[in-house]
Amino acid sequence: MKAIYIQLLMISSLLLALGGCSSDGEVRDLGVTPVEALYEPTDGRILELQSSASAMLYFEWEPARAEDSGMVLYEVAFDETDGDFSDPVAMIAADNNGGSNHATLTHKQLNQIAAMAGIESAAEGTLKWTVFSSKGVHPVKATGERTLTVKRLAGFAYVPDQLFITGAGTEAGADLSKAIRMKKLNDSEFEIYTLLTEGQSFQFTNATTGEPTVYSLNGEKIVEGGSSTVSSTGIYKYHLDFSIGSFTSKEVTKVNLYLNWSQRKIELPYKGFGVWELTNHTITGLTGGENSDDRYKFRMESSAGETEWRSPSNDSKPSGNEAYYYMVERDNVEQWTNGQVWKSPSTTGWSDKTYDFMFSLNPAGEYTHNLIIKE
Repeated sequence: MKAIYIQLLMISSLLLALGGCSSDGEVRDLGVTPVEALYEPTDGRILELQSSASAMLYFEWEPARAEDSGMVLYEVAFDETDGDFSDPVAMIAADNNGGSNHATLTHKQLNQIAAMAGIESAAEGTLKWTVFSSKGVHPVKATGERTLTVKRLAGFAYVPDQLFITGAGTEAGADLSKAIRMKKLNDSEFEIYTLLTEGQSFQFTNATTGEPTVYSLNGEKIVEGGSSTVSSTGIYKYHLDFSIGSFTSKEVTKVNLYLNWSQRKIELPYKGFGVWELTNHTITGLTGGENSDDRYKFRMESSAGETEWRSPSNDSKPSGNEAYYYMVERDNVEQWTNGQVWKSPSTTGWSDKTYDFMFSLNPAGEYTHNLIIKE
């Protein structure tokens, strides 16, 4: 059965239990009339699907009538253009748990339905739709049908809820159970900063057990199956967007602590799993304003150029709140960025103190850092 039915079994059972029988156990009439008129969307509507979570399409139809004057349930049915709705591609419950004479479908739902109807990614194709009315059993098809032409999203119809990176070329190795979870940015985007080894394969999966779906990279596209490699061992950022089926990457070559006034850069070595760390580092030689000005941030050098990691919004000394140390990446690289820097906890300047610095882009938590004065 190719159709995916989103049925409201509990509600249907409840309706049958409460409304299907009389007080003496006699089964009541569960007949309903077919929907006589379809209102929205208009017949032949052409729609270019959008990846935004807020992109919706509204469906509406004339209410049907139940022979017992009770509540009617509705489902919107979709089929291929040569289908007769005897085995529809999909059936989606109307709003209000099926009880309304309208339904609101997201563009992502329509993208999935189009894929089930055989419309290829980024291609245009036509679906038929109609409405079935019922009392929970014996659905009745509407008297009319309409067509809807959609241009599918370029990405995947089904986006993984979670994503991992695994393989011999990764920091965790080829053991699937040890695959590294990537950071989920929204419903369709994932990213990771990680060390990859030249010539050794890696791939992305949606699970760490069983037989998960595997993804790899081909040109600028994400594809199912296969594996990928890098041409040189290094620390890489990969950003995968399944809504458009493509990715971006860059090789990170250096992370520096940057002291605003003196413009001094202090390099942090890569420790592993998205963390850079420098311990027992003594700062010397700063005097006057370059020593006493406590503002700092981070600069990252990569194959895509230099970027800064700064506070989302800050203009104060640390207070012990973990969120104080959270970081975001910015493209505008400049010495003074008031309100987007952090301040040293010291009141006597930077110089002649020993520090531990930690800069974390580990996907398991927030992007953050820490600064500890040891003496």
